[in-house]
Amino acid sequence: MHLLQSITEYLPKVENLPLILAGPILRHTEPNSVTVWLALKESESLCLEIYETKNKGAIIGKLLLKGQRDTIQLGKHLHIVAITAKASDGILLQPENIYAYNVYCSSDRYSLIDDTSDNNYSLSYFSHQLPTFALPPEDINDLNIIHGSCRKPHGGGKDTLSSLDHLLKDTVHSANNRPHQLFLTGDQIYGDDVADPILWLTQGVNNLLFGWSEELPLQEGTILADELPPGKRSEIARIEGGLTAMLQGKSEKAKSHLFSFGEYAAAYLFAWSPILMPDRFPDSKTLFDNRQQRKQWEQELDDIHSFISDLSKVRRAFANIPVYTICDDHDVSDDWYLNREWCDRVLGKPLGKRVVQNGLLAYALFQAWGNTPQYFEAETTGAKLLQLASEWLVSGGKNLSAKEKCDRYLGIPVTNLTTGLPQLELDEDVLILARDSQAIPWHYHLSNSKHEVIVFDTRTWRGYTQGAGNKLEPPMLLCPKAFQQQLEIPLQKSNPETEVTLVVLPTNLVALGIIDRIQQFELNRNRVFSSDVGDAWNFHTSAFVQLLLSFCQQRKRVVILSGDIHYSCAVRLTHWFHESLETTVLAQLTSSAIKNSELSTRLVHTKIKSLLPEKTERWLGWEQPLKLKRIKQPWWWRNQNNLEPKDRVPDWQYRIEWCPRQPAKSLSWQQSPSKSDRRNNFWQKLINGFFSLLWRNRWLQEGTEVIGRNNFSLVKFRWSTTKTVIQETYWHPPWTDTGMVKSGYEVSLEPEPLPPLPKNS
Repeated sequence: MHLLQSITEYLPKVENLPLILAGPILRHTEPNSVTVWLALKESESLCLEIYETKNKGAIIGKLLLKGQRDTIQLGKHLHIVAITAKASDGILLQPENIYAYNVYCSSDRYSLIDDTSDNNYSLSYFSHQLPTFALPPEDINDLNIIHGSCRKPHGGGKDTLSSLDHLLKDTVHSANNRPHQLFLTGDQIYGDDVADPILWLTQGVNNLLFGWSEELPLQEGTILADELPPGKRSEIARIEGGLTAMLQGKSEKAKSHLFSFGEYAAAYLFAWSPILMPDRFPDSKTLFDNRQQRKQWEQELDDIHSFISDLSKVRRAFANIPVYTICDDHDVSDDWYLNREWCDRVLGKPLGKRVVQNGLLAYALFQAWGNTPQYFEAETTGAKLLQLASEWLVSGGKNLSAKEKCDRYLGIPVTNLTTGLPQLELDEDVLILARDSQAIPWHYHLSNSKHEVIVFDTRTWRGYTQGAGNKLEPPMLLCPKAFQQQLEIPLQKSNPETEVTLVVLPTNLVALGIIDRIQQFELNRNRVFSSDVGDAWNFHTSAFVQLLLSFCQQRKRVVILSGDIHYSCAVRLTHWFHESLETTVLAQLTSSAIKNSELSTRLVHTKIKSLLPEKTERWLGWEQPLKLKRIKQPWWWRNQNNLEPKDRVPDWQYRIEWCPRQPAKSLSWQQSPSKSDRRNNFWQKLINGFFSLLWRNRWLQEGTEVIGRNNFSLVKFRWSTTKTVIQETYWHPPWTDTGMVKSGYEVSLEPEPLPPLPKNS
């Protein structure tokens, strides 16, 4: 049986679907405006209302903010909107208060929130059934920020994002105790590494909601997306798209790569809502004759079980906390814009460029609109993009002129007619992808009463090395122009009362030493696509130094929130300027993956990693000429140094320390148990039991540095005579099937005296 022919009986009929297909998701929230994103099956003019509450959120009070907006049509049965309620008459929302909201159809005051009550899971934690939220507090001791990244439906382990629902449920009655902001620091969807059952669903939902199959351009001719079934896309991704996931020798990473816009859109709907998820999937025996294909289908269904079963909890959590996201690689494809070789190979092919266009357009509509609603208001470039996207999609893909015009606002570079490659331009001494001046920025800055958040876009503003032989060179993650736009200007404009600066970096400033060594090894072998060499800050010295010095010249305390690397940790970096003696402390707090643990991360999670602990590092830096030098101190001679007589006094120095994680504390939250329909024989059960006894015991799993199990984290502050940032990381322990635990990291943000320089040998 053809896979697409089998899907009709598993998906609901359109007339049986509720009006809301996904959402409401609470997005950008400020004292004078609140934005909520939704996806509907019908066109509507909507009204968003924000109310005060009393009795710790339990009683709805008077109307404070109000906004109205029409949905935009993407498909025959898919309409989306990010609607913003704004202040009038000088009314501003205040910290330490709980607010509620409702969304109405403007014509008849029909409540869309009421429409969700039939879906077996309320969107509220209160009897009034409305979602609620609270603004960041005035006292930084009460500030609670959630962050995490990398949520792959069929990734290893159970989905931890549903535990945010438990955390909210326990704290929603207190404006100061509940989480105030959620930052998803990468990979909200996976456009490349897709399970066959998920692509099977996306193709079915595309037909259900859009009613047409996208005609994908090839080097010669075209092909319909529906003609490319799950599990059969690796070769066309490589040959026609130039995509590089299979260059690692792992063609299965692109076997079900998303290509069409409808597939990307469906992936977002699945990530955030249970509405379109079927109650059951077909048995592999009815789909495949090949035993290996059957086994793979069954394994991937097992892997996505917790992702599907807890979607209602994820949906409720997203309705009750402001959600902010970033632009990251898997939102389009692994290695997206990794280096100049990737840009030429993929953007130089019609299918490769179409995949980037579709993935980035989906990001704009499903993520960026809520991050920065001001860029999508009437008469803005964002509003033009919404109109053009709708024209292309409603035409069934026939209006190619509208499609091409979208590129201007998405920042897609034009193709050089002579070379057939993407157009590049100079930014000081590096090359950048040329973009239209009207392109919508994906970076943004949030300014609150006592903290600020700077969210970077390191994916589309890279600076590439010049020269035909340097296409594989790791780039600057931010080109000079981007440094000015994304970092220097926000730092200069920030509130003088800001007590701490938080920076969302898609990739770590400091990573495990083993990762650096592997990436250096791969770089030396020109195998940069094997381990994303080019996504690390320290592989481009000038960019690393510019980022570090920009922080340290203007801030005394910086907290970096990062993800991407599938483990959680805390690192303290103390920086000193030698001439001024000024000191800055950076705390790098990493939380990853929400759902994508791997064997390697599970190993470093355990006490096995204690055999090779991360060492404290001390570095010296010179500005002219630019130079970094590590002070090596072998264990057998603690006072040894490697300064040479020619080395003059450095301009600065910094020290990197890995913070220990505290032992896990058990929580009362209960998660959905794992599901497996496989029947093991006696010997398999015996072996599994013996393995569990050795591997899953608590002593072994209580490592001292990182958390390599699926996790998300809560960031808090202890601000008094001394200043400390705390990361509480929530994770699934292997010694219990349904429990949750949390481990803490504490990082002092107090400056220390400048340490003396080592003497020359």
